[in-house]
Amino acid sequence: MENNKTAVQEKILSGSKCGGLILLLDILLYVVAGIAIVYCTKNEIVAGMVLCILWFVFGWILLTGLKVLKPNEALVLTLFGRYVGTLKGDGFFFVNPFCTAFNPAAGTKLGQSGDVAVSKIGVATGQAGATVSVASTDYSKKISLKVMTLSNSRQKVNDVLGNPVEVAVAVMWRVKDTAKAVFEVDNFKEYLSLQCDTAVRNVVKIYPYDVTDNVDTTGDGEADDGSLRGSTEVVAKRIKDEIQSKVAYAGLEIVDARITYLAYAPEIAAAMLQRQQAAAVVDARKLIVDGAVGMVELALERLNEKHTVELDEERKAAMVSNLLVVLCGNHDAQPIVNSGSLY
Repeated sequence: MENNKTAVQEKILSGSKCGGLILLLDILLYVVAGIAIVYCTKNEIVAGMVLCILWFVFGWILLTGLKVLKPNEALVLTLFGRYVGTLKGDGFFFVNPFCTAFNPAAGTKLGQSGDVAVSKIGVATGQAGATVSVASTDYSKKISLKVMTLSNSRQKVNDVLGNPVEVAVAVMWRVKDTAKAVFEVDNFKEYLSLQCDTAVRNVVKIYPYDVTDNVDTTGDGEADDGSLRGSTEVVAKRIKDEIQSKVAYAGLEIVDARITYLAYAPEIAAAMLQRQQAAAVVDARKLIVDGAVGMVELALERLNEKHTVELDEERKAAMVSNLLVVLCGNHDAQPIVNSGSLY
């Protein structure tokens, strides 16, 4: 509760779209100052000359207060360390020339997040892919309000059964509160990337890779059929909710989250493939046997109904054995002509 009371509240600056007027006025004053300095020089008006020279030296300071924003861009402004407000929306703005833009994440570019200018001065790799340092220009201090995509690299996580699984997620996110994003955390992009990693680990370890008996994935105390492979929508939603609960304090909104890669780790992938193949063979054999038994029962019933031949128990057993061999065998049956009898 104390954090909510002391959190910086976003303040939108309005009535600042007069950048074009200030630019025109500044140019006009330079022209007037140029004419005035010529006039004062001819008439030896010292005070006028001094004022014109001072304007030529310091008049450009007004131009530093001009800010241009495109749609879905924002600029957080501070004045001598104090938060002044946030410029939002497209337009040509004029603010206090001594205000400075503040964005601690300006030099960080997450994987697939084209939200900053890429004037490269260095590249480092991190969990979120390439992290690009950019020049500390005013343009790079702008905060994008667009929906961006964070594609974290694959993580090796143990599922609920302890099997190592490789998972990668793509998270769609955007900045909702610019003041919280820049003042409540040190670097909101790195903070988001770390929370994505921890959320994936926290959720994946609850589920088995495939459907498994006696596993509770919902927390209701009863076994269910939830799995990473079969319940991707449910797992993705839980990852999204987990991330949102962590990054709301930083003024970020998680729009969506999707699993982009899911597989067993290489060290057990071959063994798990053999296990799946064995399970598939057993299921296929079970289906074949069930069908063969049904066909044998149908054959015995038809023979009994038509009174085609009277079979004692031993002959029935022999016929059942032969039919099962023919129906369940992997190869075509080889007929054998019996010239004798069973006895």
